[in-house]
Amino acid sequence: MTEKIREYKMNGSLIIGVDAGYGNYKTARRVFPTAITASEKPPVLAKDYIEMDGKYYIIGEDHKGFVADKVIDDDNYVLTMAAVVKELEARGYTDTRDNVRVHLAVGLPLKWVQAQREEFKAYMLKNRNVKVGYKQRMYELEITDCTVMPQCYSAVAENLRDFKGMNLVVDIGNGTMNLMYLNNGRAMESRSWTEKLGVFQCEKNIRNNVRDNTGNELMREVIDIFLRTGETDIVEPYASLMKEAATEYADIVFQKLHDYEYNEQMMKLHFIGGGARIIEAYGSYNKDRVFFNHDIRANAKGYEYYCYMILRHEQGKRAM
Repeated sequence: MTEKIREYKMNGSLIIGVDAGYGNYKTARRVFPTAITASEKPPVLAKDYIEMDGKYYIIGEDHKGFVADKVIDDDNYVLTMAAVVKELEARGYTDTRDNVRVHLAVGLPLKWVQAQREEFKAYMLKNRNVKVGYKQRMYELEITDCTVMPQCYSAVAENLRDFKGMNLVVDIGNGTMNLMYLNNGRAMESRSWTEKLGVFQCEKNIRNNVRDNTGNELMREVIDIFLRTGETDIVEPYASLMKEAATEYADIVFQKLHDYEYNEQMMKLHFIGGGARIIEAYGSYNKDRVFFNHDIRANAKGYEYYCYMILRHEQGKRAM
């Protein structure tokens, strides 16, 4: 059954959520690796690329390293534009030339929003009119505005009324882990944190454990499949060493949660994001009190909903 995803518009602009992860870029309908390679000429073999400002950008090859400040270089901007046109294609914007007004809905880790919001917004709005070539089509984008929201909270914003009592929501991405307490569906801003304890740390643990015990290196693709599924079909001792490192990572995550006063008897625990799969498979927890949402596009979808609600509220205030 095909998932039905709502489309949000406001003031003549299409709201498009882009979750700029350190492992993958996500929109409401698309996911692709955070990887980009620039070229002055059209790629010979690569099929997934965009053309912008006279350059060609191959999407999904190689891997971009962890960068806490997303405005340091243009890669994140180009990847965001790639995400927008991929999402437009998924929504049926497939004419040879499409003119689209876009309101960007993006996010930052919980504890970085306040310090980086304005700079990140300016970075996203540096070009109000952008032409992006993708799959023999030219998308002419008018970026009308940009709203920057907190990761983690946005992923659950539409369902806050479902969080009865005390809940701890943990969003594990590739680079960071966001923690947020909810009291009867109300976010406790003073009890929210961002830790650099994302899935990349688990990947590093796996790589080091295998290298230290066998002298061999694992291919990134082998580790990626394991991190996405929690399973592997490689031979021993590699399989056991990978699982051992994943269990150690899960233990570290739970220890960090306890540092922030997590108590399974007092609250429910919810894992979201790409790291939820590894925690579910290799963590030690009470299955009646711990829940998992494996939709890695949850933040991107949440950005669109939350952005729409913010804009609708602002519009209502102006009308009073």
